[in-house]
Amino acid sequence: MANFIDRRLNAKGKSTVNRQRFIARHKKQIKKAVSDAVTQRSVTDIDTGEKITIPTRDISEPTFHQGKGGIRDQVHPGNDQFNRGDKIERPKGGNGNGSGQGEASDSGESEDDFVFQISNDEYLELLFEDLALPNLQKTQLNKLVEYQTYRAGYTNDGVPANINIVRSLRSSLGRRIAMSAKKKKQLKILQLQLDALLKNPGASTDEIQTLQEQINALRTKLAKVPFIDTFDLRFNNYARKEIPTSQAVMFCLMDVSGSMDQATKEIAKRFYILLYLFLTRTYKNLEVVFIRHHTQAKEVDEQEFFYSQETGGTIVSSALKLMHDIQQQRYPENQWNIYAAQASDGDNWSDDSPHCKELLNKHILPLVRYYSYIEITKRPHQTLWAAYQTLQEEFDNIAVQHIRDADDIYPVFKALFQKQTA
Repeated sequence: MANFIDRRLNAKGKSTVNRQRFIARHKKQIKKAVSDAVTQRSVTDIDTGEKITIPTRDISEPTFHQGKGGIRDQVHPGNDQFNRGDKIERPKGGNGNGSGQGEASDSGESEDDFVFQISNDEYLELLFEDLALPNLQKTQLNKLVEYQTYRAGYTNDGVPANINIVRSLRSSLGRRIAMSAKKKKQLKILQLQLDALLKNPGASTDEIQTLQEQINALRTKLAKVPFIDTFDLRFNNYARKEIPTSQAVMFCLMDVSGSMDQATKEIAKRFYILLYLFLTRTYKNLEVVFIRHHTQAKEVDEQEFFYSQETGGTIVSSALKLMHDIQQQRYPENQWNIYAAQASDGDNWSDDSPHCKELLNKHILPLVRYYSYIEITKRPHQTLWAAYQTLQEEFDNIAVQHIRDADDIYPVFKALFQKQTA
């Protein structure tokens, strides 16, 4: 077997290229491992890196080996032990463990699975690669930006058209004062001494000539100081700033009523953390509004939304009404792409579900790009689910999904925000 050895010295960062090649080559297996791992994470570590386990058979590499050449005569013995249909006994193997999971191997020796550590950025990139906000193409994409030029001070380099005359003359004056002030002071002193000698009839001619030579030398040096130099030139500096061509806002509505037990709240939090990471990582010009509700709804910050322990009864319409009020005050529909995601266990006052349907039908769905509702429960669906399903028949910008346990979080999330094909 021929072995090829690369003896070149490893340059700094060479392993990064090899890492990217490995991820690209085994992307399918790594993405499957990432999607499986996200459902096993807690709220606190959902955005950290991950150890990915890939079966050894999936990362086998092609090898070079010597082929059998020439003319070879070979005798194959006949089969004198088995007939068609015979059952072959399993060969007796060793006691080694296989598959890397601590389970006994039924075939003797085996190899551990390959464990590969991916970083936080790599994990999130693989997690959200095929996802996007639906219907965003109806307006200009919020990832596209225009650039506006604005004055940003002064610079020493530039084109003649951008010369700032006042700043350049000010710099020239400062330089000339710094270079000639001492010489002018000396010249003034020597001139006074010369005037005194010229007024004195008994003054020595040599002294007068020496002073005149010194004065002429100083005047020559002063004359050599340029009025303006390249160091004095100042140019107007212009920079560009991004002006978003469109904007998007995501309203996150979460039920924190007493019917939402701790496990259900944990699933809802994990779904919203996943959504928050997706939005903030993928879309630059996007705002997120967090609304928690029980019998009353209120706008909260990120920390309180995910970790507050407040609870109470259930009136879903309070959250929908607050969302509509905030949207009307701060996010006009002609300037913003409006999105909403709601998580609940389905419990609601029976009299309130028709009110929720009315709010969505008249005030919210006509304005939003996409409204997603997830119901987290193992029980039969109730009136809220039925009301939202009837809205699906009238509007194509609402999606209703069901989560039973933590394993459904990522598949449901992916189904809600799957990138649309043209």
